[in-house]
Amino acid sequence: MNNAQATQWGIYAHIPYCVKKCAYCDFISSAVGKDTRAEMEDYAAALRAEILREVPPLRARWGDAATVYLGGGTPTALPAALLTGILETLRTAAGTPVECTVEANPGTVDAAYLTQLRAAGANRLSLGVQSFDDRLLRVIGRIHTAAEAEQAFRAARAAGFENISLDLMYGLPTQTLDDLKKSVDEALALVPEHISVYGLTVEEGTPFAAAEAQGKLALPTEDAAEEMYDWLTAALPARGYVRYEISNFARQGCESRHNLGYWRNVPYLGVGAAAHGYVDGVRLGNEPDTEKYIRAIQTGRSVRTPEDTERTRTNAMEEYAFLALRTREGIDTADFSRAFGVDIDTVYGAVIEKYIAQGLLRRADGFVALTNEGMKVGNEVFAAFLH
Repeated sequence: MNNAQATQWGIYAHIPYCVKKCAYCDFISSAVGKDTRAEMEDYAAALRAEILREVPPLRARWGDAATVYLGGGTPTALPAALLTGILETLRTAAGTPVECTVEANPGTVDAAYLTQLRAAGANRLSLGVQSFDDRLLRVIGRIHTAAEAEQAFRAARAAGFENISLDLMYGLPTQTLDDLKKSVDEALALVPEHISVYGLTVEEGTPFAAAEAQGKLALPTEDAAEEMYDWLTAALPARGYVRYEISNFARQGCESRHNLGYWRNVPYLGVGAAAHGYVDGVRLGNEPDTEKYIRAIQTGRSVRTPEDTERTRTNAMEEYAFLALRTREGIDTADFSRAFGVDIDTVYGAVIEKYIAQGLLRRADGFVALTNEGMKVGNEVFAAFLH
């Protein structure tokens, strides 16, 4: 890591609640029920206590956190007073970040809620729209409609959010290319600063996995999904959204600073149940069970364990390489040499040349990066960097 990066750091806070679990989701979260309010209050209090315990020592070393990201779950499943309390505690403990992102479900926010978020210091909103097609929203189990997504976006603008990201998905059951084009057109009509587009992956243990096992999940064919991918990766840049990471597109200067930190090996603290962090070269994970997390914080016990006690220099080089390759710029070869004291070609020269020959990697201006074709098969290339 270079010296400029050493003073940058971020905070990720996990909110493990949703109004309803979506059919494709395997993230650690639980649906809000009638008896959840008391637990949410306990959770918010525990999270604030963890922030006040863990953040100040890092701030003393590195200065104010550059980025804060509240994800989930659905952070906005919390009552506004609880979520703004967490934001205010973060600001007290970490200073005022350049970028403070809150993930939101359009079905959980209104003008009043968004105004409170903005006043509490959030300056970037990530709206999980997924589709502007009401039929597809029902298929995947979302709680909002296309009209509600548009209303949430406009309410966020009115509340003062000048940096809004929209999440979209492709490869959904019964989705066609025309369906996707219509959703993208509606998204672009709102003129967001950022768009994330994810292909559906059927994860084990989800309702979609059960439906697929029973032959009841009408997924697009591989060719149809690839056609959607190809259209997206051409259409969004043509409309002014630069592809700066495999699944992320942004207008110039509106890239997610927090997420770029993940891919550039910038340290970040994870707080909350199931949160992950990366501090002093060590990957850390928090207790994933919400009730156990709350009890541990209440009794002053640690909720954190190293995830990679067997981590080696080789592991660190592998991780550096495949994370950096997710970005448009790719691996900074000079920074790799500074970080590990060895030229990248000494370690990965044969792999790099092999994939350059196949048209999947390129060299330019001191960087090794995926080509457009390489981004399509990124996992194959990443695997080649693992020893």
